[in-house]
Amino acid sequence: QREWLEDRLRASRATWKVIACDQPLGLVVGDGPARFEAVANGNGPPLGRELEIASLLRSLRDRRVRNLVWVTGDVHYAAAHHYEPERARFKEFHPFWEFVAGPLHAGTFGPNALDDTFGPEVRFRGIPADLKPNRPPSDGLQFFGMGRIDAKTEVLTVSLHNLAGEPVFRVNLEPEP
Repeated sequence: QREWLEDRLRASRATWKVIACDQPLGLVVGDGPARFEAVANGNGPPLGRELEIASLLRSLRDRRVRNLVWVTGDVHYAAAHHYEPERARFKEFHPFWEFVAGPLHAGTFGPNALDDTFGPEVRFRGIPADLKPNRPPSDGLQFFGMGRIDAKTEVLTVSLHNLAGEPVFRVNLEPEP
């Protein structure tokens, strides 16, 4: 599957390559004392599921695939993360963005700890750092995201919105050549 994905991304003529993943790349999502639901499993070099992501990112770098954006969820809040090799333990990739949004209608909790393996930096987080867990939807902390590509400039505008549909974060991403 990874080889198929690498081949399709390399062959794509699309300016932006958007990968949807049910779990975030750089947020630690624990499942007990020493188990993890998502990709991230703690600071350090790639281990476990991170090895497959590292292989994918390295291959895309080597194949000169740029303008990569990940859309993820499952952590019950909204966030925008920028990944940069200079901040990472694993450095063999081009910088990219990850946008996290959710839940549409479930309790809100978090924030999750960052894993430094791929060098994420939080550019936006839709909840306070001291949020009490399992907040009800009536608190209004449900989120969704939207992306729009300008046909002339190919700038990708990504926005995260609250339950009322109001934008709470917006960024314009310039495509790399």
